[in-house]
Amino acid sequence: MSTPASRAPAALLPLDQLPDRHWATVMDVARGEGADDRDLALRLTEIGFVPGERVCVVASGHPGREPLAVRLGHTTFALRRYEAAMIHVAPAETAHG
Repeated sequence: MSTPASRAPAALLPLDQLPDRHWATVMDVARGEGADDRDLALRLTEIGFVPGERVCVVASGHPGREPLAVRLGHTTFALRRYEAAMIHVAPAETAHG
């Protein structure tokens, strides 16, 4: 018999790959190797992209374009794809409206 604790965890993906209007849980923010990437990772964590927080891509620009509108709590942020790609998430099993 399968219990929630015995289920395999969802595969992680970068936030910029999460489909619109799907919820996920932040698992990690990549620190990067360069000073600029480390500073960006720090800014992302300072504004709330921390492990355990729920996020949703509300909308994105035309296919392959920017920015992404990302809901975090009661706040919506506009992120460039490069920024969103630094945030690793575990998708929820179902989409929420």
